[in-house]
Amino acid sequence: MSDDDFHLWNDELSERETFLIGKTIAQWGALEHEIFVQTLMTFEGEETVLPKAMNNLQFTEILGLWKERVVTKADSKRRKVLEQQHEKILKLKDYRDALVHGMWQWSRAELSKITSVRIRKKEVISVHFTADDLADFSLKVASVNFKLRFPSGLEDLAEQRAAEGFYVSRLGAALLTGDPLADEWFKSIGVTTVDEEKTKPNT
Repeated sequence: MSDDDFHLWNDELSERETFLIGKTIAQWGALEHEIFVQTLMTFEGEETVLPKAMNNLQFTEILGLWKERVVTKADSKRRKVLEQQHEKILKLKDYRDALVHGMWQWSRAELSKITSVRIRKKEVISVHFTADDLADFSLKVASVNFKLRFPSGLEDLAEQRAAEGFYVSRLGAALLTGDPLADEWFKSIGVTTVDEEKTKPNT
């Protein structure tokens, strides 16, 4: 390892900002994956070549196919929920693109504010956000993610869990097996498994 390997550029993001950006990107990636899989499943049993949109992975094109082949084919109650998610995704996409594709600048006048600047078809687009904005955005994407999978809410979730049988979350598996991931998980919210032990009543 050369000395140059120790010269690291400082992105000047706080730990909270970094955490929320990562959380948001993970949520959006899950959203795109779910849209793709739901759309792909509609072609099962069809002797046809997949449309170009399913091969070049342009999300907006896949989203259009999803609306055509999944949303419009759902029963009325589920269709209404999925249509709402489609509208939300379209509104959220610009903000997501700003986070992922923009050039970031921080404000000396207002240190909590970050500006993302990008160019689209000769148009300069600036989006301003704070850590609280990132938290709000991440929750919105997480909500869409849930409703994409379970448009009928907890009823759908319970049905899926029943079909899967016994289910353990990733955090649950880490706690059961003593994997260090559990401590890492709790540290992100300021709690450790040692703290958890201290709060247990004496037996």
